[in-house]
Amino acid sequence: MSTANLRLDQELVSNAKIMGEVMSRSAAKQVEHWAKIGRIMEENPDLTYEFVRNAMLAKAEADAGLVEEYQFG
Repeated sequence: MSTANLRLDQELVSNAKIMGEVMSRSAAKQVEHWAKIGRIMEENPDLTYEFVRNAMLAKAEADAGLVEEYQFG
């Protein structure tokens, strides 16, 4: 993955450091997380934040192999 240097508002970076610490992410990863959520929300304006968060969690669980196939009947 390539990276790019961006100029960000110091308040945003400070908030990202604080939230990132709580969520065990670096400030850069926290900003990436917020950007990802923002992009998803803009592309899907009818979805709630809770739905998007749960969908992201479900995908992460599936990617980690923590799900099992549902058996009908």
